[in-house]
Amino acid sequence: MSEKKATRQAYGEALIELVEKNDKVVVLDADLANATQTCKLAKAHPEKFYNCGIAEGNMMDIGAGLSTMGLIPFCSTFAMFAAGRAYEQIRNSIAYPHFNVKICATHAGVSVGEDGGSHQCIEDIALMRVIPGMTVICPADANEAKAAVNAIAELDGPVYLRLARLATPVFEGDMIKPFTIGKANVLREGKDVALFATGLMVNEALEAARLLEADGMDAAVINVHTIKPIDAECVTRYAEKCGKVVTIEEHSVIGGLGDAVADVLMGKVNCRFRKIGVNDRFGQSGKAADVLREYGLTADQIAEAVKKV
Repeated sequence: MSEKKATRQAYGEALIELVEKNDKVVVLDADLANATQTCKLAKAHPEKFYNCGIAEGNMMDIGAGLSTMGLIPFCSTFAMFAAGRAYEQIRNSIAYPHFNVKICATHAGVSVGEDGGSHQCIEDIALMRVIPGMTVICPADANEAKAAVNAIAELDGPVYLRLARLATPVFEGDMIKPFTIGKANVLREGKDVALFATGLMVNEALEAARLLEADGMDAAVINVHTIKPIDAECVTRYAEKCGKVVTIEEHSVIGGLGDAVADVLMGKVNCRFRKIGVNDRFGQSGKAADVLREYGLTADQIAEAVKKV
């Protein structure tokens, strides 16, 4: 995995390919096209691009309206402004009538780095999970981000796609798995502990599993790219197989992947369980690598936490 690419960059590239094969797709942005990488689409196909300005709520309502005309709007902005500022419009104008709008949120999690706690959205998965009928997807790498963009265009209904700013390794070889909404991908088999990870933490979980192997622990790594609807069958199977479960996410431990996995297992599978994520704290400004370390989200820190389980 030598190449590094941000999932937001893959998003921008995937949109160009998507509009060229699906004439119903249109792309909306809230004056952040360079950051969200929709600038690529705006340059290649300006007729498919709408800059709604710094008015995220309006953008969601415009998307809702366009969807009633048979179009498939991809509404793009930072996670903080999508899940946060435009929450009411997403809930009432998009999800309540179950309109076919895709909310594509970049710059999620603490790896946003220098932008600081005000822009590091660690609540978005929780906010979107709780909305009835909302599909929530968090790709692990650039390949998966592209696959997700194409898959959600085929899905009828609202989707929240969570994307990152930080460039991370692109999976190669047998690490590339088919992308199916609602189906987790097992990237590493193991019998001692099951590591369920999402987004950028999938690569960290794989690295942690290698460190654990050196200490004689056999860790399974499962990429949970779809947090809602979660792959309950896969979660249950690996919890029963391993007897120890650890969830890893670049998100608050409240309401995110960890709680989604716990919901599946509680009262059904007898296993030891731990959540690794942001522990009821806001983010803070710093280099992405330093901020991830501050919150215990690097491979070596994950490995140490898993040992305690």
